Amino acid sequence: MADTHASKDQIPAEKLGDYEGRMQQFGDYYVNFETMPAGFPPSPELFKGLPDDACQAEHWGYVFKGKVSFRYTDGSEDIVSAGEAYYARPGHVFEALEDTETVEFSPKGEFDKTLEVVGKNLEDMDQS
Repeated sequence: MADTHASKDQIPAEKLGDYEGRMQQFGDYYVNFETMPAGFPPSPELFKGLPDDACQAEHWGYVFKGKVSFRYTDGSEDIVSAGEAYYARPGHVFEALEDTETVEFSPKGEFDKTLEVVGKNLEDMDQS
């Protein structure tokens, strides 16, 4: 696979229940094709341990289907619907308000920190 482009079908899927993510690194960024059920993620506890218990990476994306919410630590919220592009600034948690399909771009360094904490929290949830 080329390291500058890929189709969704070329990227291996990672699943968590009804969630499916297909993430590929391009340079210092990730592209992530996501399919999420309404109500995903299953718990805001996934972000526990990050500064302000919120994702500190910024993301740019497009919603193909459904609707998502980004709630920020300053109390504001962005609702993004199908057909809209978005920018999610650092200090957010998200939720799929409907069954949703997106493509999202994230800087690798900060998003790796988020993924490390989320992964540990998922392991802890599975063991309890």
